[in-house]
Amino acid sequence: MNPCELTASITAIANTLACNLTQNELTLLGTVLTQLGDTLSTIAAHKSICCPK
Repeated sequence: MNPCELTASITAIANTLACNLTQNELTLLGTVLTQLGDTLSTIAAHKSICCPK
């Protein structure tokens, strides 16, 4: 999958979720996924700095 296909897929998923979830559910899911992304970035940075191969 190339970058354009990836972003198009993510947008399609977001649109599908937006049509099927309540405002509160969307807000919660957005914050949860933001935290997940931040945590994954922190782990990746830690691995590259503290555990280089």
